[in-house]
Amino acid sequence: MDVLIHIFVGLHIIGIAALLGGFLTQMKAMGQGAARFTPAMLHGALTMLVTGAALIGLNQAQDTAVDNVKMGVKLALLIVILGLVYVKRDDEKVEKPLFGLVGLLTVVNIFIAVLWT
Repeated sequence: MDVLIHIFVGLHIIGIAALLGGFLTQMKAMGQGAARFTPAMLHGALTMLVTGAALIGLNQAQDTAVDNVKMGVKLALLIVILGLVYVKRDDEKVEKPLFGLVGLLTVVNIFIAVLWT
């Protein structure tokens, strides 16, 4: 079971890398007002959602303590990110504040994962 958990952790990290990497590659375009949500950002957020749910289930199946408040906060942030990226995925340009919000929420989600103990 530990190997399966580690595989899902790796996939979860790949998802966050796709989401954050997609954001970072659009930073220059954001400065010019031409940023858009890339398919990688949508797929990364979906990967995070699926693998995060799987990780919670696998850890609970092993009777490992899961901080449900922390997971709830992370899930709420991810749903906002996913909703914004999904709704605006076909737009040619995304407004700077909206695009910046997705980047900010992504970084906040990472710091919650790392620092909230």
